[in-house]
Amino acid sequence: MTLLALGINHKTAPVEVRERVAFAPENLAQAMQDACRLAGLKEVAILSTCNRTEVYSSAEGDAGAQKLLQWLAHYHDLDVVRLSECSYCFEDDDAARHMMRVASGLDSLVLGEPQILGQLKSAYSVSQEEGFIGSELGRLFRHAFTVAKQVRTHTAIGQNPVSVAYAAVSMAQHIFADLSESRALLIGAGETIELVARHLYRAGVRNLTVANRTLGRALDLAALFDGKAIALGDIPSVLPDIDIIISSTASQLPILGKGAVESALKKRRHKPMFMVDIAVPRDIEPQVGQLDDVYLYTVDDLTEVIEENQRGREMAAREAEQIIEAGAHEFMRQLRELDVVDTVTSLRLHAHSLCEVALEKAQRQLQAGKPPEQVLEMLARGLTNKLLHQPTVSLRDASAEGRNDLQKSVKELFQLPGIDLPKQQD
Repeated sequence: MTLLALGINHKTAPVEVRERVAFAPENLAQAMQDACRLAGLKEVAILSTCNRTEVYSSAEGDAGAQKLLQWLAHYHDLDVVRLSECSYCFEDDDAARHMMRVASGLDSLVLGEPQILGQLKSAYSVSQEEGFIGSELGRLFRHAFTVAKQVRTHTAIGQNPVSVAYAAVSMAQHIFADLSESRALLIGAGETIELVARHLYRAGVRNLTVANRTLGRALDLAALFDGKAIALGDIPSVLPDIDIIISSTASQLPILGKGAVESALKKRRHKPMFMVDIAVPRDIEPQVGQLDDVYLYTVDDLTEVIEENQRGREMAAREAEQIIEAGAHEFMRQLRELDVVDTVTSLRLHAHSLCEVALEKAQRQLQAGKPPEQVLEMLARGLTNKLLHQPTVSLRDASAEGRNDLQKSVKELFQLPGIDLPKQQD
């Protein structure tokens, strides 16, 4: 089996491509089923966020990566050559190392951000519930989660809150001198929007409105910050009173269009509006950014703010890389150990079977009245001969054929003298 990690992210593809490769949550189960059937996968899990879409899988043979790329392009109706130009694929130990870097936040737009670990755990949970996680992927995910916890515990990677949400609010502070006088509309009610709300509240914003497809969830989130909750359909009615709009939903279609914003601007007498569209696919039509008095930014526009705020984490990231390297090495060592399990089991069963036969023979000899000392000597000699007969024959045959590798392996296996064995590492 070959472990694979195929995907695109904010480093390899612009938002225009990432939004076309994103998976809607309600389509994940069917997508994973199609991937297994069409790409010949044994196990699969899909991670889809605003900054990345990645498919983790185990496949047989060498054709898995190409088949997976072709499936991904076909599923999203993209040219496979165009997709290959902005995608990456890791195999085996590199795939394990990549997942651990993702889980630890080292491959994120915001270095060390913690949200990705929760998103990765969610991807694992969904795949497990749908029956697409087996022993190999399951072991990799669990090991990645353990390594990510070690990184959080033993480095300062998570200190000094820096995230897309933080960057969005930080940018708003550059537009509005006093955020306490601003009114904010948050579209969506997921983890990212909740984090945005917390940063806005700490920055002094006390007039918060949360719009969400599920009103109950909007009510729960708004209540945390003494805000209001509305349905998505009510957005146009409150838009003229809003200064800051930050949106992050899983909608496959834009929620806020140019016409609604244009109408709101007239009522605002062209008072500026600040908007950050964190979603992929985008929630706000790109044409909105063409309007005067509108400052519209996407996740890609937050890069400069984020880079300024993450410099303090670079030393911690170097320490984290060492933990990840050790984690990837340990994971592959465990996988290689599993390769020999069947052989060890078979060897033990074979030895046990020979022992049972020899023991029964010895018991019969004792019952026949032979001296115990003689029986024990015959038992030891006979069992030794039976255990070593076939290995001895195989060694002689190999030597006659000029194959000295088997002789060297036996000496190493049984720690026999006459060969310099490699020292064991701690």
